[in-house]
Amino acid sequence: MSPPTSPRLLSEPEVARHCTKDSCWVLRGTRVYDVTGFLRLHPGGDALILRMSGTDISQEMEGPPHRHSGNARRWMEQYYIGELDRNSCTHKAQTLRERRTTQEKADGDRQKEDEREEEESPFSRCISVDLDKDLVDWGKPLAWQVGYLGEQYDAWVHQPVDRPIRLFGNAFLEANTKTSWYWVPVFWLPIIFYFSWHCFTTLAQESTQVSLTPDFLIPVHKYMFPLLFALGWFLWSFLEYGIHRFIFHMKPPAHNYYLITIHFLLHGQHHKSPYDNSRLVFPPGLAAVVTGGLYLALHSVLPEVLGDCVFVGGLCGYVVYDMIHYYLHYGSPKRGSYMYSMKAWHVKHHFEHQRAGFGITTTFWDHPFNTVIPDETF
Repeated sequence: MSPPTSPRLLSEPEVARHCTKDSCWVLRGTRVYDVTGFLRLHPGGDALILRMSGTDISQEMEGPPHRHSGNARRWMEQYYIGELDRNSCTHKAQTLRERRTTQEKADGDRQKEDEREEEESPFSRCISVDLDKDLVDWGKPLAWQVGYLGEQYDAWVHQPVDRPIRLFGNAFLEANTKTSWYWVPVFWLPIIFYFSWHCFTTLAQESTQVSLTPDFLIPVHKYMFPLLFALGWFLWSFLEYGIHRFIFHMKPPAHNYYLITIHFLLHGQHHKSPYDNSRLVFPPGLAAVVTGGLYLALHSVLPEVLGDCVFVGGLCGYVVYDMIHYYLHYGSPKRGSYMYSMKAWHVKHHFEHQRAGFGITTTFWDHPFNTVIPDETF
């Protein structure tokens, strides 16, 4: 076994120089972290980190106003790059650091107790990848490995890491699992516009009627299109919740290799690597299969043009969902805005409450189904 390498020593002036969006370093005690890649991902926005760049953030981690969880501390360790050279510290800075170290020790017991409570659940742990000790070989495609994890899979997949995932060895298969966000509107918006035009012009002919009984017909005017469109969008919001909760977050049987693999391909890989930006939206080909099924289902219960009206509303809701999901991971919404609250909600879902908070565009359906994330965790 090779001896452990000594940590890289960094001087205080060197750390202080890294205070821009292009290179942002922070301290926690004497530990130095390069958080440049995390700036856009920070739920509170990059300005909060940049304001403290080059300095010790220990007090800000402890709060008030927001005391970061053990989860946040574990995630931060992935950005550790070295230790502060104490010999480079000015007397004033050293005094301040010692004061903050004393405060950290005073809060130590409370912090350990909180982390111990979090670790009681396997769904609240963030870890960096130890390539030599991890349950899978990160040097090989993961799709065919995860099924062998068995009972360890559920805990492993809910331990998020900040690194890209390769699912398949075949280049063609791998490429088809990745989608840039802009392909979603490019592919679907023309279809939405066409269906909307078709529905409105058909209803404008005033020949569409709904038959409640053979003798009682209700005419459907063009002014009903916005209501039918909104109904489709509302139905999609329910499907969004249901698919996310009951399919994406199903717990596959530990003995079933194939169900574990399917779960990982559908959604597990997203929870394992939540910031893999090439896998935050659905590939249009896969989404087309699902939307085609929904189209046929609607037409089996509604007259043709009414089915189209509801379908295009649902399809628009899906496109908005995919765009919002990407933005919640990579956007920087304004503090206090609706999107800011949804980003905080979704981050909590990923890192602490994987069995709650299933709404992406809205928290509406989490309330009647009792999956609301507790308010005190925000």
